[in-house]
Amino acid sequence: MSSFNISSDYKLTGDQPSAINQIVEGLESGYQKQTLVGVTGSGKTFTMANVIANLQRPTLVIAHNKTLAAQLTSEFKEFFPDNAVEYFVSYYDYYQPEAYIPRTDTYIEKDAEINDEIDKLRHSATRSLRTRRDVLIVASVSCIYGLGSPEEYQNFVVSIERSKEYKRSKLIRDLVGQQYERTNMDLARGKFRVRGDSLEILPAYEEIALRFEFWGDNVERIVEVDPITGEILKERIDTEIYPAKHFVTSKEKLQLAINDIQLELEERLDWFKREGKLLEAQRLESRTLYDIEMLREAGYCSGVENYSRHLGRRSAGSTPWCLLDYFPEDSIFFIDESHMTVPQLNGMYHGDLSRKKTLVEHGFRLPSAIDNRPLHFQEFEEHVKQVVYVSATPGKYEYENSQKFVEQIIRPTGLLDPTVEIKSTDGQVDDLLHQIRIRISKGERCLVTTLTKKMSEELADYLKEVGVKTHYLHSEIDTLERIEILRDLRLGIYDVVVGINLLREGLDLPEVSLVAILDADKEGYLRSESALVQTMGRAARHIDGHVIMYADKVTRSMNKAIEETSRRRVIQERHNQDHGVTPQGIRKAIRDINDRLKASKDEHVVNNDGKSGIPKDEIVRIIKDLESQMKVASRNLEFEKAALIRDEIIDLRKIALDSDKPEFSRY
Repeated sequence: MSSFNISSDYKLTGDQPSAINQIVEGLESGYQKQTLVGVTGSGKTFTMANVIANLQRPTLVIAHNKTLAAQLTSEFKEFFPDNAVEYFVSYYDYYQPEAYIPRTDTYIEKDAEINDEIDKLRHSATRSLRTRRDVLIVASVSCIYGLGSPEEYQNFVVSIERSKEYKRSKLIRDLVGQQYERTNMDLARGKFRVRGDSLEILPAYEEIALRFEFWGDNVERIVEVDPITGEILKERIDTEIYPAKHFVTSKEKLQLAINDIQLELEERLDWFKREGKLLEAQRLESRTLYDIEMLREAGYCSGVENYSRHLGRRSAGSTPWCLLDYFPEDSIFFIDESHMTVPQLNGMYHGDLSRKKTLVEHGFRLPSAIDNRPLHFQEFEEHVKQVVYVSATPGKYEYENSQKFVEQIIRPTGLLDPTVEIKSTDGQVDDLLHQIRIRISKGERCLVTTLTKKMSEELADYLKEVGVKTHYLHSEIDTLERIEILRDLRLGIYDVVVGINLLREGLDLPEVSLVAILDADKEGYLRSESALVQTMGRAARHIDGHVIMYADKVTRSMNKAIEETSRRRVIQERHNQDHGVTPQGIRKAIRDINDRLKASKDEHVVNNDGKSGIPKDEIVRIIKDLESQMKVASRNLEFEKAALIRDEIIDLRKIALDSDKPEFSRY
């Protein structure tokens, strides 16, 4: 079984060794809650990686937004290239929850767009947890939302060995039970097809298909196949197939669930009629009977998650299963940027409950729908055996509950906290443009924070008009697109990114030398002491880091943030003097979460015989991803970009076809 092994050129310096030793000592001593107070650029992620490598235990890192989670995943993948580093966030690119507004008698149906790639990564995460110990999952707060029972999930796993008896008809029934869909057309993720004595399936967590070739009732051969070209990539001795959905239920439990739903419906209809609410009774009856019929005939229905309590055979009010239940008892949890993440974890339950109660009261859902919910904070705490909160500005909760505080202020690079300047709002846009152009002339990047989405878009448009390569960034931009925008900022495709609170916690952008904070004196959530310290920290990874606050007065939050920044700057300066450290800018490889799939042909390792040095299945994955990028570019009318990607695909296919390895032969 693999173990966590760090692969990095970084060396432990400054107060990193002390921080690691203290945290490991606390975890080994049984401390449930600790806090790592680490400034921006002090290497908190590397510290976490070393703690994980020291203890060799499955780990969950929770971040408060998808962008930060993606960045952390990329960094951990660099540190642990041979281990299972997974990404688990909400798979919705767009999500409108079911809701009812009594005041206007408006019912809003659930509407959502699921990101197929993120769904695959979620399945990969749960599969890794069930098959290995060297697992590190970076998740957003979606990890506390309802998921299928881990025991039921494991019970549905199908194990198949070559040369063993396994009837094809039984395998088909098992796959249908796992929520795989049968198709006679193109093979897609979560589907299978039958051709003669062969069965092909593209698992929900893979890019490579599996083909099972039967001789009678025996599995004669198991091979990995390129789902597009049909090329055979590799033979397998055995394999396990995990469910296509996290909610899977046996026929017996489904029938019991249907019986319970019918009983609950009868009870609720009686109550509505006694209360004289005939409209609500009629509405609930027609909707629920339709759902029951769908469950009976197809095994699922629209909004099936609202019946999760019955399908999971749980009692009323019981704690729903979630990703945390898939982790073993000895797991370690890290809550990154805890001053933001903890309040999010605390607030998810109450918002969901309010919406569900309204639906139940007006006959749109059965009362059991309320049990399809995220964990409330007390339940979350019960799931967490040992946790380390990580933040440059811990909140009240961390201070009141942590058994140990560990400080990490010294940056390995010797970089100081940025200098801070306060300027009047009079003529702030003209001054900002002047400051941006100074940085651009030096090949540096800039971040500008605003208070509203509209202002971020308008300012970005203005900067574009005057010739500055600019993009805005806020919550309405798709998850993976946000990651690409920040990557493009580092690459120099953009010189400036304008945003709101997404530009605060944890974003690692070493090329940024200027952070401009507009309306810094508007005291509130986005201009609080901790928010300002975090925003200012985005400039702390550059040797010439500078912060400009545009304000007409100095608020208490501004004053406190400047004082804390100055305190840390003095500590770092003293360390540099005592140890003869010369501050150096950070040079960090530019990667994103799909870097392994998006590597270009120029980066491929080539052997002495001229053939690709990477595995064939990896080439197939890269080609498939590039084909998706090509289609997106074409839809966006970026034909030059699409043509370049097409040429890259052609070159990669040549590398694959020129290989003389027997397992690369075309099927």
